[in-house]
Amino acid sequence: MCAKMAIPVPNIETPTLPPDRVWTLPPLILHPFADASGPGKLVESSRASLMLDGLLPAEHTQEELSRRVLEGRYYEIRMLYYVGKDVSRWIEQCADFAARDPLLRSCGLRRQSFATLLIEAPPQHVQDKLKQWGVVDYRAIFTRALGLNAVFSQPPEREALNEEFLRHYYRFADHLFACSQSLTPFTAASPANFHFELYASGEYSRMLEREWEEDNIR
Repeated sequence: MCAKMAIPVPNIETPTLPPDRVWTLPPLILHPFADASGPGKLVESSRASLMLDGLLPAEHTQEELSRRVLEGRYYEIRMLYYVGKDVSRWIEQCADFAARDPLLRSCGLRRQSFATLLIEAPPQHVQDKLKQWGVVDYRAIFTRALGLNAVFSQPPEREALNEEFLRHYYRFADHLFACSQSLTPFTAASPANFHFELYASGEYSRMLEREWEEDNIR
């Protein structure tokens, strides 16, 4: 069934979906976003943060440690932006898919419905795959990635972001996502009704190549 969110559509009777019917959504394809220097910057930023908190012996001046922390934060923002770009594309595809189906359209499914599906109740096989990739807190990653994509149309330049935002960007991103989810009433998409696959871009390309080769053989 379509589980209602806290903000219902006023004075509208929303149909429910048959519990035994499953729609297959477009696959979610995530592209690699790391560059050669990225992981090193994240490690440096983490160590610098621990030094500033007095949990590790300080190896640099306070100013240098703060600079390294902010560099790491900026790299995190860039990584999340590109994740959000892929996820936003998938959400748009899902919303278009729902808009073309009269029953789904009448059920009140919106972009926010599929964001909720991915973050709060993705299919178990998608959760398992994310964990295989080492992505444990996928809720925070997708929430913040979508929050940043709600305001940036391209990766922001380092100079365009003030220090306060860099230090606490994750809090801003969480609130930006919450704001985007509250822009319109919507119905949550249940994993009982919707199936989708998750692929890394390289994995998906190889799968397509195999399918093309099999088609040529036939």
